[in-house]
Amino acid sequence: MHAMGEMCGWTALVAWCGWLSVIDVRTRRLPNLLTLPGAAVILAVAAVAGHPRAAVTGAVLLAGLYLVAHLVAPAALGGGDVKLAIGLGAVTGVAGAQVWLAAAVGAFALTAAAGVGAPVLGRRVRSLPHGPSMCLATVLALAAGA
Repeated sequence: MHAMGEMCGWTALVAWCGWLSVIDVRTRRLPNLLTLPGAAVILAVAAVAGHPRAAVTGAVLLAGLYLVAHLVAPAALGGGDVKLAIGLGAVTGVAGAQVWLAAAVGAFALTAAAGVGAPVLGRRVRSLPHGPSMCLATVLALAAGA
């Protein structure tokens, strides 16, 4: 039964991240209708699984970092990125400090790589959505840490 629950959790996380990534690429926005309920579900599942402290710590730390970055450079990171960081910080917080750190650093590295890679490929980029990088880095860090 544990493996079935874990598979359902992975499926839900990847579907949520995929849905948010598609929306962010198309609209450059991460809707509250998806970010906040997703974060609430992740925090609730972590609490039921006996990991509320790790989830809240991961969520507060990552969302706090994103909030500071948003306040310093609002054009670089939007409020949706800050809200997405709550759920992603929670899920990686439960997985451990190394997974949390890998996801946090990986998100910025992926966005930077996309920004550098676009002109090399002959594409002009006026802005890049950061949500897809956040989601991909989280899924990769969790998979590597599992």
